[in-house]
Amino acid sequence: MKPGRKKWKRLWKKLRLYIVVIVFLSLLGGAFHAVLRETLLKNFQDLGTALAKSYAWEENNNLTVYETLLTFGTQSINVRLEQGQSPQEIESWLGMYYEQLQSVLGENTVDPYAVFQGQILAANPWEGDSTYDFSQTEWYQQAMAADGDVVFTDVYIDSIYEKPVVTIAQKCQSVDAVLAFDIFPENLRIYSGALSLPEKSSFYLCDRTGILIYEQSDLKTSEEELQGYLHKILAGIEDGSLAGYDAHITDLSGEDRGVYYYNMSNGWIAIITAPFDTILAKSDQFSLLFGLVMLLSVAGIFLVAWRDLRLYSQVERTNETVRVLGNTYYALYRVDYQNETYEMIKGSDYIRSRLPYTGPYGDLLQTAGEVLEKRTYEEFQASFSPASIRNLVAKRVRDYGGDFLRRFGDEYRWVNVRILFDESLSPDEVVLCFREVEQEKQQQLRERKLLEDALENARRSEKTKEAFFNNMSHDMRTPLNAILGLSELVRQHSDEPEKVNGYMEKVYYSSRQLLDLVNDILDMSRMEQGKVILNNQSFDLRQCIQECAASFYLQAEAEQKQFQVEFDLHNSTVLGDAFRIGQIINNLLSNAFKFTSEGDRVSVFVRQFEEKNCSQFQIIVQDTGIGMSEEFLPQLFEPYSRETTFSSKRVSGTGLGMSIVKNLVTQMSGQIHVDSKLGEGTTFTITVPFTMVRTEKEETCLEPVENRETEKKNESPFSLEGKKVLLAEDNMVNMEIATEILSMHGLEVVQAWNGQEALEQFKASKPFEFDAILMDMQMPVMDGCESARNIRGLSRPDAKIVPILAVTANAFAEDISATTAAGMDAHISKPIDFNILCHTLERLVGKKEQAK
Repeated sequence: MKPGRKKWKRLWKKLRLYIVVIVFLSLLGGAFHAVLRETLLKNFQDLGTALAKSYAWEENNNLTVYETLLTFGTQSINVRLEQGQSPQEIESWLGMYYEQLQSVLGENTVDPYAVFQGQILAANPWEGDSTYDFSQTEWYQQAMAADGDVVFTDVYIDSIYEKPVVTIAQKCQSVDAVLAFDIFPENLRIYSGALSLPEKSSFYLCDRTGILIYEQSDLKTSEEELQGYLHKILAGIEDGSLAGYDAHITDLSGEDRGVYYYNMSNGWIAIITAPFDTILAKSDQFSLLFGLVMLLSVAGIFLVAWRDLRLYSQVERTNETVRVLGNTYYALYRVDYQNETYEMIKGSDYIRSRLPYTGPYGDLLQTAGEVLEKRTYEEFQASFSPASIRNLVAKRVRDYGGDFLRRFGDEYRWVNVRILFDESLSPDEVVLCFREVEQEKQQQLRERKLLEDALENARRSEKTKEAFFNNMSHDMRTPLNAILGLSELVRQHSDEPEKVNGYMEKVYYSSRQLLDLVNDILDMSRMEQGKVILNNQSFDLRQCIQECAASFYLQAEAEQKQFQVEFDLHNSTVLGDAFRIGQIINNLLSNAFKFTSEGDRVSVFVRQFEEKNCSQFQIIVQDTGIGMSEEFLPQLFEPYSRETTFSSKRVSGTGLGMSIVKNLVTQMSGQIHVDSKLGEGTTFTITVPFTMVRTEKEETCLEPVENRETEKKNESPFSLEGKKVLLAEDNMVNMEIATEILSMHGLEVVQAWNGQEALEQFKASKPFEFDAILMDMQMPVMDGCESARNIRGLSRPDAKIVPILAVTANAFAEDISATTAAGMDAHISKPIDFNILCHTLERLVGKKEQAK
């Protein structure tokens, strides 16, 4: 026997008699004290509960009087309403009813009122009754939900008296009318003679939310502290912590109290608390004497117990660590790979039901393999065979394993099987362990699937973009080839004006076609990067669509197609992005004209659904062209896609137009729907919300676009003849073109080759010498925005009012915003539409002349 064990054995023999006597006395005294304490507490629990129930019934009798009077009133109102009496007659009856209640209950005991046909009918009308939202009150909602039963509210602060009240209410049986009484809590008190509480005990009556209605207690404290104390008691009652006979709560004076209660039928609760000192007075005396006797006895063995506890705690910590590690695995086996045997440390239900705790290792592999997926069974047998384990140990592989599908009941889940080797194990032994890894494996599989999907999407995107670049190469080279070829023809036939004019018209058409392609590509690129921002401003929707549609009338006439635009609008001035609306209309009409033939019809119909602050507008673009196949419709809004089925001609374009339209409509919080049939045509229906901008004159009409074109022709434009402009442009070709065309319109042009030179030219000029400034944005030395800011900052009378126009290739919304911030008055994008430029100059220069 080891020396340590002998020492503990001797100590045990020496102390065991004393320990046995102390334990016996402790058990005897403890048992007597426990029985005494339990008896006292149980008896007082029965007494306290009976008292709480008795006081609750006493209060319930008081409430029954109010319920009876309320039911009588409700039935009376029900009968009178069935007889067709008016609200005024009901209110008059309430006055008489109130007087009868006062005679029965006493003055100012209750305040009756009714709700009928959305108004409060009161015996004592309050000036706020007409605006008071009774439908949101607790008493009204409960009464309507109770459908004829009497309901009680919790205590709340009344809007009229600004005092705590309780409301009881009842809905009439056959009509939607509710009668209610407001009762002040002081009228709900139990008669003092009916309350006979034990010494130092307290009684509380609370509503369903714990708000105090009535209390009788020796505790002296504020209302807020008492209410917090009651909430603590009610929380203990609700969670069951105060249900036991020995349960207690510490009151506001620090004294432990037993809690006894009774739940009333209306949700209120009667509570009695009694101090444990009073209940357990005899038990405490016994405990004091017994404790003194036992204190000396326990002190004698305390040192021995403490030393034993330290030793036990160290062992227990070690065991806990081993258990935590072992619980990670649902099965653990020690395997002797030389003798090919196993020892079951922790087995699965399946293995324990079929194998003993020790046995041949082959049987373990065979049985474990029965629940593995069949296609991995052979791999499992080979990986964890005795020969494989010997090979792993020889190579000093300490951790080896893999994942397999194992059957659990009717389903397969992933498990990880591992061989663990360490020198601390017995010779020729390893640990075979099984761990369920279903969640981790599924996460890995999902991540792998995401990678595979991403790779497939990348490949598909690459193919799509390759097809796009093939189409784009053709569609861009076609107009480029026309421009180059026609330019050569112009040189060869420069002495034949008619041919030159024809060539130049075709050059212009091809250039516009090329510009549309570039714009589509740039817009789609920005949309994919999320850089398209709507520039919402007030604009006339009718005018915007008319101006977009105007350019298609000549095309319709030339191609002998019918084209019509109609409106059904209540309000045409809205808040939105007019440029993007125009872009949507242009894309849809361009497609409609591309895929229609001679004699076909194209129409635009714009209507407003309702006249509200924010209304829904619908834009319908319809054609009777070749239509689209059902197979293509799901791909219609995908980038780079184009329908070529059964088309008799190859049309130009990037395949981005519909994707751009879809993105813009979605960004406007709208929807787009398409109906199409091969050989019958296509209808695009766009529904978008716009905020109304009210003007002095709004009208509803069906007006063809030709009317507005006629009005435009009748206007007398401001003349630019003899006006002087400063042109800032760093590109020689652009400078030459702009100077020539502006000069043809009678303008005197002063050239500046960068922003700094433009600033110096303006500084050197006389006040009001220049009527306008045309400014490129990107120029060397100083850019256009900086130059414009410096001009606006000059201290001369014309610096603030001279019109400055940005004429630039930077055509996006943020570019327009930058030019506006720099003090420019307008933005003309390149390629320059000189008709728009001249029209803008006429407007701004004319406005400046009026200002002067």
